[in-house]
Amino acid sequence: MGLSKQEALELFRSDDLVGIGLAADQLRKRLHPENVVTYQIDRNINYTNFCTEYCSFCAFYRPMGSTEGYLLDLETICQKIDETLALGGTGILLQGGLHGELRMDYYENLLRSIKQRYPLLHLHCFSAPEIINIAELSGLTLRDTIARLRDAGMDSFPGAGAEILDDEMRRRISRLKCTAGEWVDVHRTAHQLGLRTTATMMFGCGETYEHRVNHFETLRQIQEETGGFTAFIPWMFQPENTPLGRTIQEPATAVDYLKTLALSRLYFDNIENIQSSWLTPGIKICQIGLRFGANDVGSIIIEENVVAAAGCTNRTTEAELRRIISDAGFLPVKRDSLYRTFFLNRSAELNSPPAQLAVV
Repeated sequence: MGLSKQEALELFRSDDLVGIGLAADQLRKRLHPENVVTYQIDRNINYTNFCTEYCSFCAFYRPMGSTEGYLLDLETICQKIDETLALGGTGILLQGGLHGELRMDYYENLLRSIKQRYPLLHLHCFSAPEIINIAELSGLTLRDTIARLRDAGMDSFPGAGAEILDDEMRRRISRLKCTAGEWVDVHRTAHQLGLRTTATMMFGCGETYEHRVNHFETLRQIQEETGGFTAFIPWMFQPENTPLGRTIQEPATAVDYLKTLALSRLYFDNIENIQSSWLTPGIKICQIGLRFGANDVGSIIIEENVVAAAGCTNRTTEAELRRIISDAGFLPVKRDSLYRTFFLNRSAELNSPPAQLAVV
């Protein structure tokens, strides 16, 4: 049984970082005794930066009509996919802003066109706010929207748009975006329709420990009901170039990141995978996170534009991810978006498209 809400709050307030980390590491060993840490090769393709939500933590979006806005055409997207496959990629994360004019026919045509050209490519697509936006613009129910996207080729979708699942915080940092309850409805409905999703949390944006624990509890309850989350991925708010960043008095630190990571492992007894991020904390903290409960280091992220727009310059490679995993005492193993792992010889792993990979 995972931590109670009160236990989590007490540990958030505790100074015993090492003790919390050791406890999380012991639970990770019980859940993943094979001593493997996974990673992925994929690419974040941001098909548009037009957005109608104006979130205070985002430096990526552009309002409708802006001369700095864009909408990628299919050939540009396919060129990015080809580059990803050439690097051994197994899927793409397709995500954009909340475009004010694109309706269901656009998304169905896009997904079908990609699947027709790359039938075995895993499409990890759209966020809960995007899906709600598509439903509203298209005059469809949430269930019909998700089902039609699934039938057009969407294989799973990310936990983006969660930020902090507490409406007090959401009103402060993203007042136009979906409520916590609406985010929950999207993921619960997706799970009911047979789609897997990830769960995320952006912290360090002015929230309290109570807000974080409320977020944890919401996710644990969904997982108890559906079992549809493949992983939990916490990450720190990147403040540079954002309106919200100018108001944050105490930004998240490396210690805060490691404690939050470890407590997520201890809280989520029903979510199999916990990801240690390198994108905002940096590669060394990511490696230390492998002894604070994490069993995955995410993707090399061939392309990333949203956090980069907020001033994040961290980059990595497959070789570096494998090295930090090995140096931490684990076996590095490549996976796909559903956390299925690939055991192949080195040359085949790097040069084969997904169709030739043996899934274990």
